[in-house]
Amino acid sequence: MWYFLNVIFNILNKKIFDYFPYPYFVSVSHLLVGVLYCLVGWSFGLPKRAPINSTVLKLLFPVAVCHAIGHVTSTVSFAAVAVSFAHTIKALEPFFNAAASQFILGQQVPLTLWLSLAPVVIGVSMASLTELSFNWTGFVNAMISNISFTLRSVYSKKAMTDMDSTNLYAYISIIALLVCIPPAIIIEGPQLVQHGFKDAIAKVGLAKLVSNLLVVGLFYHLYNQVATNTLERVTPLTHAVGNVLKRVFVIGFSIIAFGNKITTQTGIGTCIAIAGVALYSYIKAKIEEEKTHFHG
Repeated sequence: MWYFLNVIFNILNKKIFDYFPYPYFVSVSHLLVGVLYCLVGWSFGLPKRAPINSTVLKLLFPVAVCHAIGHVTSTVSFAAVAVSFAHTIKALEPFFNAAASQFILGQQVPLTLWLSLAPVVIGVSMASLTELSFNWTGFVNAMISNISFTLRSVYSKKAMTDMDSTNLYAYISIIALLVCIPPAIIIEGPQLVQHGFKDAIAKVGLAKLVSNLLVVGLFYHLYNQVATNTLERVTPLTHAVGNVLKRVFVIGFSIIAFGNKITTQTGIGTCIAIAGVALYSYIKAKIEEEKTHFHG
């Protein structure tokens, strides 16, 4: 379900940019649909709304800000370059995670783990050099999203409350939405009012524009919900491997769906990067397992 929702989200999302190239506004609409979904859920008591106080809010705020920045920059990169390429750059996330563990959390990252990340870095570099849709907007934004999502996971570990994942994600979405609205208005507002909406409506009609944004937002929310629920049910290893396979899936499907040409070198680079991530996930999970056996 998680892969399926993610692939559909990525493909529909990219298609919107053909006639509505406003990634900031599109990011806001993703989050808005998710928030509406949560509010409807709460009003029916599915799930029952968890009470929130200033202490929990203070813990969740940095997580939500990182979520917001990571989401907007991802969306900007999807708009700027091929979906397959954006996901190739996002395969570097474990590299940033390792760096954060070592330098921010002060946890020793074993040499084997660093070495397993070498092919990821090499693969992404190879793919970038010959990527036909390459541009700096796409590359830099995907990199910023890597850093944001890494910081998000660092703050999430600190903010592990006893709240269930559905409630947690709802609150994070609400705060993230509020964070995303001002930059969207400042950066894209004037163009949208002058001609953005008009152009899109002229091309596809109002009904289609609105329904496409709603559907994409729904897929975005559902895939995150399913991913979070999966996270709760599996070991870190399974989840990490799942994440790698998700990229393989999305990259493969997006190349087929958009018929986007990739050079041989980009193809090989992408494969090396994904193989590196798989190796990294495996080693990392082995270390985690040893820790639990060791302490348990």
